[in-house]
Amino acid sequence: MGLLNYMAPPKKKEPMEASKVPSEYKKMRLKVFLGIFFGYAAYYLVRKNLSLAAPGMIEEGLIDKAGAGFAMSGIPIAYAFSKFIMGSLSDHSDARKFITVGLILASLVMIVAGVIPYNMGYTATVWIMFAFMLMAGWLSGMGWPPCGRVLAHWFSQNERSFKMSIWNTAHNVGNGTLGIFVTFGILIFGSLGITETWRAAFIVPAIVAILFAVLCWFTIRDTPESCGLPSIEDYRKDYTGAKAAKGEEDKIPFKRLFVDYIFKNKMLWLIAFANVFVYLVRYGVVDWSPTYLQEVCNLSKDEGNFAFALFEYAGIPGTIICGWVSTKFFDGRCAPVNVIFTLIAALGVLMYWFAPELQATTGIELKYIAYTALSIIGGVIYGPVAMIGIQALTLVPKNAAGTAAGFMSFFGYMFGDAILSKIVLGNIATNYGWDVTFWMFLIGCALAIAICGVAWGKEKTIMAQRVQEAEQQNA
Repeated sequence: MGLLNYMAPPKKKEPMEASKVPSEYKKMRLKVFLGIFFGYAAYYLVRKNLSLAAPGMIEEGLIDKAGAGFAMSGIPIAYAFSKFIMGSLSDHSDARKFITVGLILASLVMIVAGVIPYNMGYTATVWIMFAFMLMAGWLSGMGWPPCGRVLAHWFSQNERSFKMSIWNTAHNVGNGTLGIFVTFGILIFGSLGITETWRAAFIVPAIVAILFAVLCWFTIRDTPESCGLPSIEDYRKDYTGAKAAKGEEDKIPFKRLFVDYIFKNKMLWLIAFANVFVYLVRYGVVDWSPTYLQEVCNLSKDEGNFAFALFEYAGIPGTIICGWVSTKFFDGRCAPVNVIFTLIAALGVLMYWFAPELQATTGIELKYIAYTALSIIGGVIYGPVAMIGIQALTLVPKNAAGTAAGFMSFFGYMFGDAILSKIVLGNIATNYGWDVTFWMFLIGCALAIAICGVAWGKEKTIMAQRVQEAEQQNA
């Protein structure tokens, strides 16, 4: 109970003078956005560490590829459940404390994983590492949901798509800089005479993540009302988004939260299934790209790794453009851009699939066709990933935003990532070949487009009804 009381949302402050509101709102929105951007990026400094430590551990005979793969599976397994459960807890907590505490704990787990001796034998090493990854995956679930809650409270519906698309690139930034910190850490460990330099992959990024946790503490604030500011709807005069549940501005009881606003929300279930197929394409393409490029396109390991990086970094401008298009042309609605961008992703999948045939027809070097195809897919698929998360926030009251975000992520990571993109596609690629695998990608795109197409009209109707209700209340 002591921890729950500590995590409780802050009370509303007395409203400040109206003349001070514009300047204070502008300053606080920038601080809060920077806090959740770098805070969420830092969560990715303490997730993929074993992937970078594994080569050194394998070289020393501590584990093998199968053992490393099993241990790494602990992250998505725990993460899928954690984002849903932690999402509901975050709706009853102070986002600043929730994000900061989770990041510090995840960092400490990685530091311990990097310092303990692994001289207890192969089996014990694998299971201990799996346990560390389970803990890290569970604690990682304390990142996205409270950030979604913060975005719902500090940014209104008609601007949220663009602002959130920028924020969503934080995971690309975090993933990209993890390798830099690990490389830097290995150099430091080597210069200090530490032979087990792979330990730097756990320790150095985790120390950096703790520093970012301090930044989160000083920049993030739970809601405008807790700072003496008016709600974002009143400040921007935008009533197209979902307000807090009436009479429950602080927190919704758990039972009503899950039953009334999540499980009975048909629109939320609809886009949750769309998220499954978007994640199938997202992780299916990128996870299997090194293998496909080497087996079919005859690219070297380094060329395959470069293509992998292109996929990730193309998602940064692509996500921002997707959010801008949503805000500029569709009044912040997400379904239209989800349809458009997933359709482009399907075209990229076709280009990727028939890269050898295109090389024979055009004479262009095969690796450049593969690079282009993966850049197209990565550049457009991360847009729907972000927009579906934004849609979830608009379909529930603001004080249920974390739970909705966690619910959406559970479907994406458990069914789209762990089951379809890894287990199902792994078996299909092994037993039926790459052609059937690519048919799965195209089917995933088609189903996502169809579901988002159904949501297109429903989303527009919901937002129009909210504006009408607000006009009636203000009349």
